Amino acid sequence: MDNIVENSQLMATKGENIMRQNLQQQDPDVYDITVREHKRQNDNLILIASENYVSQAVLEAQGSIHINKYAEGVPNKRYYPGCEIVDEVEILAIERLKKIFGCEHANVQPHSGASANLAAFFALAKPGDKILGMNLSEGGHLSHGSKFNVSGKWFESVFYGVDKNGYIDYDVVLEIAKREKPKIIIAGASAYSRTVDFAKFREIANQVDAYLLADIAHIAGPIAAGLHPNPIAHAHVTTSTTQKTLRGPRGGIIMCDSSLANDIDKAVFPGTQGGPLMNTIAAKAVAFGEALKPEYKDYQRSVLENAKTLAKSLQQHGIKIVSGGTDNHLLLIDLIGLELTGKQLEDNLLKVNIVANRNTVPGDTRKAYISSGLRLGTPATTTRGLQCNDFVLIAKVVADMINIGVSSCEQSLKIVQDICKRYPIA
Repeated sequence: MDNIVENSQLMATKGENIMRQNLQQQDPDVYDITVREHKRQNDNLILIASENYVSQAVLEAQGSIHINKYAEGVPNKRYYPGCEIVDEVEILAIERLKKIFGCEHANVQPHSGASANLAAFFALAKPGDKILGMNLSEGGHLSHGSKFNVSGKWFESVFYGVDKNGYIDYDVVLEIAKREKPKIIIAGASAYSRTVDFAKFREIANQVDAYLLADIAHIAGPIAAGLHPNPIAHAHVTTSTTQKTLRGPRGGIIMCDSSLANDIDKAVFPGTQGGPLMNTIAAKAVAFGEALKPEYKDYQRSVLENAKTLAKSLQQHGIKIVSGGTDNHLLLIDLIGLELTGKQLEDNLLKVNIVANRNTVPGDTRKAYISSGLRLGTPATTTRGLQCNDFVLIAKVVADMINIGVSSCEQSLKIVQDICKRYPIA
């Protein structure tokens, strides 16, 4: 009996020690990887349009004690006890989100933008129904009906694209909608650099008796700051990620009017998800609080100004930009007609510490993995503090890698390293 008690006490002591050890003490392998990833992010200019840096407060909330709580259901109607405190943080996130966008109802539980879209489809349509979204090769997203995604396997997908100038032609969208009679029309994109006319999309949806789903994953930040039209008054349902221009943790959100609230909530849980990630919801609440501060609008204005400067400067170096410029945080370089592929340019830029992703462009004949374009975005670098004059230098580096090639690496790398040193991440 004494041995049993002694062993139990020993095991309890070991467990207590494990609980009190930090990452470096408990798992030096993961700690080392984390340190190296911090260095990579600090030493490179992140120009991926879907990435950003969160604040220290968001990081702390993401790694907080809320991670331990299982909380199936919605605030004040959970299927587990002990949720009274995490209810408070979810309600706070919801109320802040509603204030930002002016929506009647919000669900902050989706794990990602794709999860939010799936839940919206679950609420608004049935498998086999038809959905109309933007073509993946011309700026759309996988979760908008691509055959490689569950949205393209559950539903019959049809697509609209852009005209020869790189803009959405709403007359063509209307023609397709009248012909195809979709149950849902999706207004949103992953690589579209121009302003989206949500009011026009709603007019089209009304004419064919379709639901309008606005996916604002990329433009949520400018919308929150009043720098891009808000879809809330026009869309039946609005979805978004929280990490891109919104500058929060990786996750998703859904907004709608009160008439669809119950359907949306049930589509998230139990329809497509189990227990929500309460630590992520806490981090979302922090990020939404930041978005309500006056300086947030200044940040978003800088994001847009920096993107415009980058696009204009690239054009001055003879680089072709899809649609001739940008109205938001991203732009697409068009390499059609050149031997250089998007994949090659992406790889070459990594040699000078610039991280940007290859992307298909309108009229692309190369496979998506290779592509004939490169997508650039300014949210992360603007968070670091870069100004317009820095993007003039960045444009030269990118242009040199296109026009001159890797022979310009040494000088280009020095330019990038100097910028990184002047704007370190936390």
